[in-house]
Amino acid sequence: VMAGGRIGKDGIHGATFSSLALDEAAPLSAVQIGDPIVQKRMSDLLLAARDRGLYRALTDNGAGGLSSSFGEMARECGGVRLDLEKAPLKYPGLAPWEILLSEAQERMSLAVPPQEWPELQRLADRWDVEVTVVGAFTDHGTVDIRYDGTRVGLLDLQFLHQGLPQMRLQARWAGPDASAGTGGGVGRHGADRADVGDTLLALLAEPNIASKQALVRQYDHEVQAATVGKPFTGIAADGPSDGAVLRPKPDSPRGLTVTHGICPWYSPLDTYHMAMCAVDEAVRAHVACGGDPERMTALDNFCWPDPIAAPDNPDGEHKLAQLVRAARGLSDACRGYRLPLISGKDSMKNDAMVEGRKISVLPTLLVSVMGIVPDIATIAGTDFLTAGHRIWVVGEDRGELGGSSYARLRGRSFLSVPTVDPATSFPLYRALHAATQQGLLQSIHDLADGGLGVALAESAIGGRVGADIDLSALLPVHPNAELDLGGTVVALFSETPGRFIVSVAPEHAERLAAALPINSWSDVGQVTAAPRVVVRNRAERVLALELDELVTAWQTPI
Repeated sequence: VMAGGRIGKDGIHGATFSSLALDEAAPLSAVQIGDPIVQKRMSDLLLAARDRGLYRALTDNGAGGLSSSFGEMARECGGVRLDLEKAPLKYPGLAPWEILLSEAQERMSLAVPPQEWPELQRLADRWDVEVTVVGAFTDHGTVDIRYDGTRVGLLDLQFLHQGLPQMRLQARWAGPDASAGTGGGVGRHGADRADVGDTLLALLAEPNIASKQALVRQYDHEVQAATVGKPFTGIAADGPSDGAVLRPKPDSPRGLTVTHGICPWYSPLDTYHMAMCAVDEAVRAHVACGGDPERMTALDNFCWPDPIAAPDNPDGEHKLAQLVRAARGLSDACRGYRLPLISGKDSMKNDAMVEGRKISVLPTLLVSVMGIVPDIATIAGTDFLTAGHRIWVVGEDRGELGGSSYARLRGRSFLSVPTVDPATSFPLYRALHAATQQGLLQSIHDLADGGLGVALAESAIGGRVGADIDLSALLPVHPNAELDLGGTVVALFSETPGRFIVSVAPEHAERLAAALPINSWSDVGQVTAAPRVVVRNRAERVLALELDELVTAWQTPI
């Protein structure tokens, strides 16, 4: 059974399109035309049909359309017959091969027992979803393709799934790319220490960090009023959240987080650590949104430059080695966090020829996490709430600046790529989650792009309050710090993962300290009523920025 949208020419060659370098002659028809209304109705139908046991298996019509979905499902029973003339079309004129291969969106393929078909059809009519019998599973050992009673294709399952010889490719890892630099800092720069205020404002305005409000507000995230953790938070609803929290069932206090991790700038240094950091960022944000670290799932999305060596791709072996290392990092991080990968995708040919010049994306892994919030009433936002609340930095800072936003802003090269240690972070995340459930945290914000300086500014922006902090409690813990920068710069802009900035009411401080692992946190200051962020290193004032300056910088149009 095929359920959902109809088949059209859109999406033909979608999979092959994604495997080619882009140029001016790339086919526009390869881009599918989506219909979110059809998608929503179909999703609701499938959940209802699942609960009634009306189908035995299902998969989506992604790459290759019907050929892939039913070709894959046929392995379970030993064959399938497809009657392509029965498939509903958006318009007439499609050739049988186009019906078979189109990747038109909002479609699912189902295995439905004959006795359940009438009930499924009635349910589909109720949900206004088109469902069509397009063939039957067999045990003939083939994919038998027919059109108007005529056989137009016959493929042996063994050939289809094992007939193509496995590719054998050579991967060579030679360490960091030359573009990543070959050492630590590039000499002493007094400006790096003196202009930390200007650096923070520049980072807040940097497109990868700056507010995405102009983009996000184009979409309605309030559909069905299920969003309880908004994309923006705080007094003016313009402070950044670490993710979204949905309440799927109005009669249940449980919520569902949606968070992401992506850090391609670490790839030139080492894609192994890039992948681990992407996982950690998504998990960290899940915890910051109130999610239980024991109840989460993930999807991996690889976006890679061509990893196959060729005359026009001389560094293909290195790109393949980067892919291997990223896969190992993904595996190690997911095992470390006991995080199942329930789905994912990959795109391995993200290169373009522009005026004779080859442009390749950075090796990129997007990790998306979805997990359970036991009680949405305990969610703590990212924004500082009340003057007098203490500000703590939770998690160890190792002073890692390689691939960081600071390094890119200042044009500097560092090899201290951020690294993840699940054995240390996972117990901390469990403890933070328990503290959140007990209502001990007034706010919690993960440290990501731009490090502590950016997170501090963002929490102040959300609460429209100020902060006064002293970095001296953090400065001794920088074994990998680039010493020519000075400890305050490293403390403010290091992107060591596994860290949070939290605010806690004074009366809860003792209980929070007891709930967290020993030596996992530092009390660095307090929230202030004065709308100003002040950072000190003992008696030395490092920066003092008015809240209006921070808001203006962060809301700089992209």
